[in-house]
Amino acid sequence: MKILVCISHVPDTTSKINFTNGDSEFDTNGVQFVINPNDEFGLTRAIWFQEQQGANVTVVNVGGPDTEPTLRKALAIGANDAIRINANPTDGFFVAKQLAEVIKTGGYDLVIAGKESLDYNGGMVPGMIAGILGINFVNSCTELTIDGTAAKASREIDGGKEIVSTTLPLIVGGQKGLVEEKDLRIPNMRGIMTARTKALTILEPISAASETKAIKFEKPAAKSAVKLISPDNLDELINLLHNEAKVI
Repeated sequence: MKILVCISHVPDTTSKINFTNGDSEFDTNGVQFVINPNDEFGLTRAIWFQEQQGANVTVVNVGGPDTEPTLRKALAIGANDAIRINANPTDGFFVAKQLAEVIKTGGYDLVIAGKESLDYNGGMVPGMIAGILGINFVNSCTELTIDGTAAKASREIDGGKEIVSTTLPLIVGGQKGLVEEKDLRIPNMRGIMTARTKALTILEPISAASETKAIKFEKPAAKSAVKLISPDNLDELINLLHNEAKVI
């Protein structure tokens, strides 16, 4: 079985976020980048298929040379090889077109992507790929088993879960539950050294239009100062809740 895992290169959630050029561009200065958490769950599940069923695991990313450390980390975790599509991931449709081309030419049986990246939270790329290629798609996937060409998946729905059966080739939008956080792999020294010798192929992008453009970013409003009220001063508390907070 050939598995392709789509990897997004996203800021660590502890990073301080700023914007430049009139708040129209993300400022990468001083920001630590990591594998998108939803993608990391998918990668860990793919490595399980590699160990249990002999699958070959390739990771792919759309991005510039600055994303290669993230791909190398995926290789250190256990992926067999990596592909970097040498392009700026301008929007979801552009990224989906690039990934669809790799899938079409690579003959992959299973494609695992995170259901969304934690920077833009678009949640559109896996579904777009499935639409472009016309292959089966399960989103918000929390469990996945493969037996030959048959697949069984559980997906999160409002108030519960749905269990579905389908066939390969298949695209999965994964999330926490596909594996648990305790099962995520931390690269060891042997994995890091081995990753240096694994293949990292660089592909030039195909021609594809960018359908959307970021005009401006706005950060959430700063939290107002906390007002402390004496527990004995209930009248003042009620006054503030009614006239200032306007919640009663």
